[in-house]
Amino acid sequence: MDVDPRALRPAPFVESDDPAIVAFAREAAGSGGAIERAVRLFHAVRDGVYYDPYVRFNRPEVYSAAYVLARRRGFCIPKAALLTAAARAVGIPARLGFADVRNHLASPKLLEVTGGSLLRWHAFTEMLLEGRWVKATPTFNLALCERFGLHPLDWDGRADSVFLPFDRDGRLHMQYETEHGSFYEVPIARITACYREHYPLMMTDDPWGTGADFAAEAVAG
Repeated sequence: MDVDPRALRPAPFVESDDPAIVAFAREAAGSGGAIERAVRLFHAVRDGVYYDPYVRFNRPEVYSAAYVLARRRGFCIPKAALLTAAARAVGIPARLGFADVRNHLASPKLLEVTGGSLLRWHAFTEMLLEGRWVKATPTFNLALCERFGLHPLDWDGRADSVFLPFDRDGRLHMQYETEHGSFYEVPIARITACYREHYPLMMTDDPWGTGADFAAEAVAG
């Protein structure tokens, strides 16, 4: 399969040439075959970067792989961008995928600010392994899944890893509604335009309030 060169190059918000990302990727990937290294990168991003959607979505830097690595916390888009960048940094072709998902388990504050359970432009990573593009979703870290009663998403580098429809108690969790396709960079203009239209409260300077804690509030909710 011919590989689009963009799958291996740095891109806006997918800074695979950033020294911190290169160091992170090389240490996490280790040695071995592409699938072994890709799986190690997945776990390093999934659990090494805490999932936290309480960010300032109107600031472009929060969508960046380098930014989320420096903070070690962030939401699905920069976590997927980091996994994509880390894969590229060790020579594994990677790109981003996006979809709208119906999230049935969220904090009351998140539901209030977004106006409902539909989360637009959820992100995941796609890596080219053994001749095919495979999806990997590093969004929810293991500790959060334990607190939230979710099945943690694992990945073997061969089968797609996407959100499961139900949690451990059989409650609805995630439903995929609209696929936006694959991208070699974060389509920041399209995403933020969508958020401004559909989530105006989220695109303010501080929609969450001082001391907001997504994990605690989600469990409480």
